[in-house]
Amino acid sequence: MSKKKKTVEAEGFKPNPGENQDEKREDGAVKEDNKEKKPKKKGRGRKALKIILIILLVIVCLIAVIAVLNVISYKSNRNFIKNSIAKVEYTNQLKPVLADDGYYTFTTDDGLKIMQLTDIHIGSGFMSTKKDNMAINACAAMITAEKPDLVIVTGDIAYPVPFQAGTLNNKPGAVTFAEMMEKLGVYWAPVYGNHDTEVYSLYSRKDISEIYSDKEKYPHCLFQSGPEDINGYGNYVINVKNTKGEIVQSLIMFDSNSYTDDDKLGISWNYDAIHADQVQWYDATIKSLTKENGGKTPKSLAFFHIPIQEMKTAFNEYKDNGYKDTKDVKYIYGKLGESGMMICASKLNFGLFDKMLEDGSTQGVFFGHDHLNNMSLEYKGIRLTYGYSIDYLAYSGISKYGLQRGCTLIKVNPDGSFDCEKENYYQEKYKSVNKKETVTLNQDMEYGVSSPFADNN
Repeated sequence: MSKKKKTVEAEGFKPNPGENQDEKREDGAVKEDNKEKKPKKKGRGRKALKIILIILLVIVCLIAVIAVLNVISYKSNRNFIKNSIAKVEYTNQLKPVLADDGYYTFTTDDGLKIMQLTDIHIGSGFMSTKKDNMAINACAAMITAEKPDLVIVTGDIAYPVPFQAGTLNNKPGAVTFAEMMEKLGVYWAPVYGNHDTEVYSLYSRKDISEIYSDKEKYPHCLFQSGPEDINGYGNYVINVKNTKGEIVQSLIMFDSNSYTDDDKLGISWNYDAIHADQVQWYDATIKSLTKENGGKTPKSLAFFHIPIQEMKTAFNEYKDNGYKDTKDVKYIYGKLGESGMMICASKLNFGLFDKMLEDGSTQGVFFGHDHLNNMSLEYKGIRLTYGYSIDYLAYSGISKYGLQRGCTLIKVNPDGSFDCEKENYYQEKYKSVNKKETVTLNQDMEYGVSSPFADNN
C-alpha cells in the first residue's frame, strides 16, 4: 500500500495541500464577508430603533412636563380665586327658586339687574396663566362693583386652543370660572360658544353641562341642559316674576352650536346657528309661558353666542343709508371694530328672528363672538346687541388694548321693559384685586379699521 502511494505521488497525482487551503481560505473569506454583512444590517436596525425610542422618550417627557406645568397654572389661578376674591356684599340679594314649571325664577317688584359677560377665554394652560389671571381679575372687579342680580355669560368661557393656551383640556377653564362665581356668591347662567368644546377638546358639551349642573358644588349656577331631543345643550329659561305671580320677563338661553359639519375644526369660519328644532322649542316655550301667564304673552330677552344674520342685514341697511336710521333700523350705540366692520354670523338661517317677530315676545337679543364689536341696533322693533368682551388671549395682541373690554348692563324694569348700556372695564369705579394692566385706550386694535363709530366707544 505504501508503495502504490509513492507511485501515485511520483506520477504527479499528489494532492496540492496549498490549493485546497487557498480554496478553503477563499470559501472562508466569502463566509466571513457574509458574516460581516449581516451584522451591518442588524446594526442599522438597532440604531434606527434607538432613535425611535429616544424620540418617543422625549415626546413622553415633553408631555409630562407640559402636564405638570398646566396643573401648576390651573392651581395658580384657583388659589388666586380662593385667597384673593371676596364675596360680593348685597343689601338684599334676590334668590331664585326652581318653580313648578321647571324654570329658575326670580320674584321681585323692583326689576332685575343683569350683567352680560362674553368671550372670557380662559385657556387654563401653562401658556395662558398670566392672561387667565387678567380675565378673572377683570370679571371679579366688575361683578363686585355692579352687584348684579344675575350674570349671563354668552359663550366662550373656555379657550382650549393648544398653540395659545398650551392645552386641549377645556374642563379647567369651565371649573375656574364656576369657582370664581361661587366665591363671589353671585347667581349666573352660561350659554355655550364655539370654543367651549372644540372638536379636539377633552370634554364634550354633555360633560361640561354635567359640571355646571352640579348644584352641590355650584349652587349659584342656574344652567340647565335643556331638552334632549333638540340640538345643543343649554336651551333653557329663567323667569322674572312679580309678587302677583305675573311673568315680567323671560330670559331665554340658546346654544348657537359651534361649526358646520363641513368645517368641524372651524378653519374656514363656517359657524353654525340655532337650528329649526330649537326654533320650534322657542315657539312652544313662548306659547306655554303665555298660557301660564293667564293668556298674556310675556316679554322676553334672548341670549346666545353667535350673532344671527339679521344683525348683518340691519347694519348693511344702516350703512347703505349713509349711516342714518331707516324705517326698520335704529342705531343705539357702539361700533363694529372687527376688520372691515365684519359680522361673523352663520350662513345658516332657520328662521329664529322671524319667529320672534311672529310670536311678539322677544324685545332684545344679546350675543358675543366678535370681540371687537359692541354695537347695538334696533331692527324691526327688536334690539340686537353685541356684548363687551373680556378676551386677553384669543386675538393676538388684544391684551394691550382696552376699548373693547368690559361688560353690558341690562336693567329689566318692573313693567317688563328694559334698558341696557355698555361699561368699559378701565373705569375708576371698577377696583380690581390685582393692579390693572396697562392698555391703549386712545385707539382700537391695530388690525381694526376706522369706522363712522370711532367716537362712540
